[in-house]
Amino acid sequence: MMKDLAIIETILRNRVLFFDQVRGAVGLGGKIRAMLISCAVFLSIYGLVMGFSNSIPQAISSAIKLPILFLLTLIICTPSLHFFNILFGSKQSLPQTITMILTGMTTTSVILLSFAPVTFFFLTTSNQYQFFKLLNVVFFGIGGAMGLVFLRQGVQMISETDNLEGVGTRRLILVIWIVLYGFVGTQMGWTLRPFFGDPGMPFELVRQVGGNFYADILHSLSTLLATL
Repeated sequence: MMKDLAIIETILRNRVLFFDQVRGAVGLGGKIRAMLISCAVFLSIYGLVMGFSNSIPQAISSAIKLPILFLLTLIICTPSLHFFNILFGSKQSLPQTITMILTGMTTTSVILLSFAPVTFFFLTTSNQYQFFKLLNVVFFGIGGAMGLVFLRQGVQMISETDNLEGVGTRRLILVIWIVLYGFVGTQMGWTLRPFFGDPGMPFELVRQVGGNFYADILHSLSTLLATL
């Protein structure tokens, strides 16, 4: 497992070599396995820390649900990016597309892991749940943005071997897909909530209350500002 977890070192330190290997379809199966394992481990650790805001059962639940959230988003969004790229001249195989998306997800997961000590610090020193929730949303935003930067860089490098015809359209598709990926991810997260767990509420595996992610964030922000 340690060898699999070390793939993040290759991605961060030698991304040119990594993307060149993906472009040449070198060892894609091993890379996909290693990144799936890395994402599961890193996200589980961060989910465990988040869930402690409520209880031990919530921590265990979040540790399980957070990797599932990212995996389901991957499964839902991958076909649209792959087949639209093929439609407009891309030569990438499905394993190459999966590898590139997983590169972004692995980067996001390790960024979140790096924030875990900060999250735990505020968890133990602050009693404002709304602040804690918004802090984690910011961390997810930063991690997600960094992951998408790596995804975009990788796609550009791999696309050097594609047909020049339709390259502008494929770049536009990637931008639209990134927006779609964000919406699917946030909606999936809302469906699988809670991840944080309000300390004033009992443990729930899945909450059936309505609403949406964006309205809840605005409500949390207004509640936090009202206490200042």
